[in-house]
Amino acid sequence: MRVLGVDPGLTRCGVGVVEGLPGRPCKLIGYYVVYTDPDDDIALRLLRLDTELAALVAEHKPESVAVERVFSQHNVRTVMGTAQASGVAVLAGARAGLPVQTYTPSEVKAAVTGSGTAGKAQVTSMVTRLLGLDAPPRPADAADALALAICHIWRGGTRARMEAAVLAAKRRARR
Repeated sequence: MRVLGVDPGLTRCGVGVVEGLPGRPCKLIGYYVVYTDPDDDIALRLLRLDTELAALVAEHKPESVAVERVFSQHNVRTVMGTAQASGVAVLAGARAGLPVQTYTPSEVKAAVTGSGTAGKAQVTSMVTRLLGLDAPPRPADAADALALAICHIWRGGTRARMEAAVLAAKRRARR
């Protein structure tokens, strides 16, 4: 399974592409950070993000997209930009006809470190180890996007298979 993970942000949006199977080591395909200028009009910033994400989806041909779910922060302005970037990421996956799953930061941390309260440094360290990288992905937005992709492969992949099996069983039962 190939997954495009997105750590949404309006100024820096992390994107990571990983391949793997539940319970197996994952393989790094690539990681990126899409930057937008805070001085630009919001419409132009969102358009740049949309264009870049669409290009990455087209280039890497993921089977699904995993996006970090926006959570409440103290700075409403920051949360609004993150929520807008998240919406663009979800739309990029949906526009390509891909399943999109969102994960909370604690779900991602628990999946890659074993602790839902792990810090950014722990997540980056584990992503580096899990993908067998020589150096940590920088900036942290890229590492977070890779963690999202790994989380989806390990958790979402299993969830998707279970849902497909339940759906198949219901279809058989109707016949």
